[in-house]
Amino acid sequence: MGEEEGANQAERVIRIQRVFINLLDTYSSRNIGKYLSNCVVGASLEEIGEEEEEEDDTKSAAREAFSFRQREGTFQIVGTLSKPESPRPDFAVETYSHTISRDDLLTRLMECDVTIYNITEYSQQIEEALWAVSALNEEVSHFEKRKVFILLSTVMTWARSKPLDPDDSEVPFTEEDYRRRKHHPNFVDHINAEKMVLKYGKNMKKFATYVIASGLQYGVEGGILHNFFKMAWLGEIPALPVFGDGTNVIPAIHVLDLAGVLQNVIDHIPKVHYLVAVDESVHTLEDFIKCISKHTGPGKIQKMSKESAFLSKELTQEHLDQLLVNLRMEALYVKENFNIRWVAQTGFVENINNILKEYKQSRGLLPIKICILGPLAVGKTTVAQELSKYYKVPHIRVKEVIAEAIAKLESIIAPKDPGEGEEEGEEEEEEENVEDAQELLEGVKESMEQNAGRLEDQYLIRFIKEKLKSMPCRNQGYILDAFPKTYDQAKDLFNQEDEEEEEEIRGKMFPIDKIIVPEFVCDLDASDEFLKERVMNLPENIVAGTHYSQDLFLRALSTYRDLNTEDETVFNYFDEIEIHPIHIDVGKLEDPQTKTIMKMLIKEIGEPRNYGLTDEEKAELERKTLEERLAKEAAEEAEREHNEAVEVAEKLARWEEWNKRLEEVKREERDLLEAQSVPLRNYLMTYVMPTLMQGLNECCKVRPDDPVDFLAEYLFKHNPDMQ
Repeated sequence: MGEEEGANQAERVIRIQRVFINLLDTYSSRNIGKYLSNCVVGASLEEIGEEEEEEDDTKSAAREAFSFRQREGTFQIVGTLSKPESPRPDFAVETYSHTISRDDLLTRLMECDVTIYNITEYSQQIEEALWAVSALNEEVSHFEKRKVFILLSTVMTWARSKPLDPDDSEVPFTEEDYRRRKHHPNFVDHINAEKMVLKYGKNMKKFATYVIASGLQYGVEGGILHNFFKMAWLGEIPALPVFGDGTNVIPAIHVLDLAGVLQNVIDHIPKVHYLVAVDESVHTLEDFIKCISKHTGPGKIQKMSKESAFLSKELTQEHLDQLLVNLRMEALYVKENFNIRWVAQTGFVENINNILKEYKQSRGLLPIKICILGPLAVGKTTVAQELSKYYKVPHIRVKEVIAEAIAKLESIIAPKDPGEGEEEGEEEEEEENVEDAQELLEGVKESMEQNAGRLEDQYLIRFIKEKLKSMPCRNQGYILDAFPKTYDQAKDLFNQEDEEEEEEIRGKMFPIDKIIVPEFVCDLDASDEFLKERVMNLPENIVAGTHYSQDLFLRALSTYRDLNTEDETVFNYFDEIEIHPIHIDVGKLEDPQTKTIMKMLIKEIGEPRNYGLTDEEKAELERKTLEERLAKEAAEEAEREHNEAVEVAEKLARWEEWNKRLEEVKREERDLLEAQSVPLRNYLMTYVMPTLMQGLNECCKVRPDDPVDFLAEYLFKHNPDMQ
């Protein structure tokens, strides 16, 4: 009879295939959906054998889960997207905008076998989740087969619960205590949603409802600890902050382990409707931050007041509430009844190496290690500084490394007051050997005195190697400026030496130290004439007291040429280890400026491999872009108006000039006419006008009938010539 029930249960489970998850483009839902899309329906009903458990110890459970891809019978994932412009995830069969109408959404939910509403990240989804479970419950009579509704909630609904044993605060809460839970004041809507969901699903054969109280999620590319990873990785602060005393216990779970719990709920359809999903660790906030700082950041933590946490722009009120929670919980039912391929069952600290690896891979946080070499005055430091800004990686200069190393040694041997130096995060660190530091410092100073301020290679290589192995360089990479200069220096710096195997591989090249060896080597070069001319054109105040003075520059240039004419040059070393240098002849460039060189190097090296811009940086960039665009448009408008004004002025000037010239022509014509009319006027005044006037006077006196004929007759008779 039991076997028959098991077969029937397996048959019912296998029929469940289509799963709805809200907001598939958010951190939690995306990773849960991706995980489930690679899980075979009913797979968790099978016991995990010993061989599989051993395999899980050496292989990431994320890869184990994702290896199901292309297998038949996996869950079909559908869901909504929080942003209309978000692309559909590869693992999703269908996606819908979160603004979809309720009627259409209900139609989609009715097509699904399982509905998962995740309210751990966005509390705005609570109202929609309650509508969904209520709407589905009203449609129970139309269900062709059983449907499952899962509300993925948070342990913050337990945050103010009173201890089970007043005398023993270490007794953890379990699922059985869910009726005694007291919520955090800022999570009232969450606990009300839990209670409402649990009221439905009375008819298990038709509609089963579950509430899963999830621990704080971490893992893959984000989670509650993302901001601390980012602070540590960027290396901009000397110590990671711990808000409060840091002794508060935070129940947590890897997001893929949470997905495994969901898989088991879907497959098993348990009789218990309220489940807790946390790992087996009992980590405090200090444990989390100290672990991140040790493996990713400066290795130190600094305790700060809880009030100072509100000054952080990256942390929201909800994040702070979760980070400051103090709660001990045990997922008793999950541990005893479910078959989960755990990613981090023992917790965050014990699995930090795998967690950090997947985090960097998911975020694309890969170090960029660049070595810039070339003769004096070719522009190495300027290019290195620009590359450091562009790729956001440390710029390493030999002088600064030496000064930093000496300062560190002096701080070690300096006498300390009792209690001094016992900062947070340093309790478990090994104490520096003062005698060794004293001996090393004396050797460094003696070497510099004997070599006119220069340091011997044995010390120089040691300091630079320590710098390249520092956490910022291991995380982000580095720009190594003008070092190494010789084949031997490169070999001593980048080769991995093993004293035990030294005898066996003597005479052969040691294997390279992949942690510090550069990925790109840039050789900036130019002719001696070009470099000399560049130095001669430098201002006197820059040249004074530097290697650019005539004697020192010529000597340094000659030394560099001598070192790079033999068979064993520093570039030969990189060629031997298959890192082929990027050669750029600065003197042959049409524009030998830093921008031109930067474009060439960025094309070879590629885009930055670090964090993208924050929302504030994006807003600032958009603001600057808008200001530049508006300024450009304003400049173009001003230039257009100026050109129009100039054109109008030119037209007016031409018009005035044309009018002046026209007046001048008219005047000249007038003068010419007047000059030409003088003889005629004289003739008329002498010979015509006197007789004409007399004739007119006579005509007036006589008043003939035909004045014209009379006047003509008079002029003819009195013509002076005829008289």
